[in-house]
Amino acid sequence: RAAAGAAAAGGRAWAAAAAAAAALAAHPGPAAADWDTLKLPPIDPDPQHCERAFVGNTIGQANAVQDRPLDLRECALPSADLKAKTLSGALMSKSDFSGSNMQEAVLSKVYAVDSDFSGVDFTSAVIDRAALMGSKFVGANFYNAVFTGVGVEGSDFTDARFEDALIGSQDAKFLCENPTVKGDARLDIGCRN
Repeated sequence: RAAAGAAAAGGRAWAAAAAAAAALAAHPGPAAADWDTLKLPPIDPDPQHCERAFVGNTIGQANAVQDRPLDLRECALPSADLKAKTLSGALMSKSDFSGSNMQEAVLSKVYAVDSDFSGVDFTSAVIDRAALMGSKFVGANFYNAVFTGVGVEGSDFTDARFEDALIGSQDAKFLCENPTVKGDARLDIGCRN
């Protein structure tokens, strides 16, 4: 009887796992979310919330585990020194980071829609699974950066440089379709035309 009960429980667990997998396949979740209808929490009321960029994610996890949300929305941080900061999971939309140093920074799972990253140095940075739609990267330097799983629809990459960057194949396709990616950047990305 015990063996039959264990087999039945194992069968139910497998069925539950199969149902969960089917549900995930039908609705893949945040990675395939409709960004236009995404509901974000209110902006952090702390008047110093923008200053948290200089500390970054205090747990230091690239997978965006945080002790509290890193809310950098609507922050004006031009020419900020954010070298080697872990900004994973940060909410960075409608912010100004123009001219900042983000060398070796980790921007995994960030939501940075409609922000200004013009002239930012992303040398050896990791930009992974990030929503960057509608943002400006005019003259940004992605030398030796990792650029994978990134949403870039409507972004401006005029004069951006991608020398020796590791770019995911789907990301390269989207970048090559972007009309602001021209000249040497197209060669560095691997665009065919």
